[in-house]
Amino acid sequence: MTPHAKSARVSANRPSVYDRLNVDDILGALRRMHRIRRFEEAAEDSYVRGLSYGTMHLSIGQEATAVGACMPLADSDCITSTHRGHGHCIAKGAELKPMFAEFLGREGGYCKGRGGSMHIADPAKGNLGANGIVGGGLPIAVGAALTAKKRRSGAVALAFFGDGANNEGAFHEALNLAAIWKLPVVFVCENNQYAMSTAMARTTAVANVADRAAGYGIPGVMVDGNDFAAVAEAAFRATERARAGEGPTLIEAKTYRTRGHSRSDRNRYRSREEIEEWKARDPIARFEAEIIALGFATEASVAAIGAEVAEEMSQAAAEANASPWPEAADVMRDVYSTADGVRS
Repeated sequence: MTPHAKSARVSANRPSVYDRLNVDDILGALRRMHRIRRFEEAAEDSYVRGLSYGTMHLSIGQEATAVGACMPLADSDCITSTHRGHGHCIAKGAELKPMFAEFLGREGGYCKGRGGSMHIADPAKGNLGANGIVGGGLPIAVGAALTAKKRRSGAVALAFFGDGANNEGAFHEALNLAAIWKLPVVFVCENNQYAMSTAMARTTAVANVADRAAGYGIPGVMVDGNDFAAVAEAAFRATERARAGEGPTLIEAKTYRTRGHSRSDRNRYRSREEIEEWKARDPIARFEAEIIALGFATEASVAAIGAEVAEEMSQAAAEANASPWPEAADVMRDVYSTADGVRS
């Protein structure tokens, strides 16, 4: 094959979303995917060493969905997250040090150590918070979208949720109301195949969560959740539709968590072969290979990003571990708010 023919072939196979992005956008997306992976590995290590408390839910293997879905969003747009929400926070622009401090329950965390792993929020970046209630973020996103429509701000709300949430009443109520009022909201289902330890096929009558969009008269889009470009393109189209006043879209991203549901999960319901098969489809390695093939990066630049993020995470973890605990006397601080918005 001649060099010209090879170039033409690469161009023909180039995902259309790259026409929307510049090199900085693309390398920035890779950096955020590495940040998510490193954060979760550090969180897992911290838990094993007894440096953190409670439980946690890791999304290792789902990085392309979080980052791809957030690509069209600005700080003025908002997201709602889930109990498996570290990746969403970072994808929306959260910094590693205050995130890790929050994970450890320290005063320097985004929520002053009150939220922990499952309730990290960063309103300045449009992150309305992770949520320990399955499906709990769906109606919150609808409320944020209604606010955006009433104010004519042009903002969009995006709700992340897992496949298990598609059988919650909040899912159906949220989609129905958003569809009736044509609200600027995007619903993103991270279908990682299992609701806790139960396969989706055993709990859901339809083959795909996206199929349920038809019941509300809105588009249902199914994408490979381990393919950054596929997720990002679907998200761009859905947010453009929302901003144009055409209403919501349901996106189902087929992905997989290579860790258990939570730290107490012994993975007895999945085979080792299944897990290894999905690990071979790792979204970060896949994205790196694609952008190198398309000429957006080199092997050296990709390796440099990985090394830089590893050092960044190491420093963030060290500083977070050295940061102070909240004072016992402040236990009631920031718990209540008054009508004028002044916290007490």
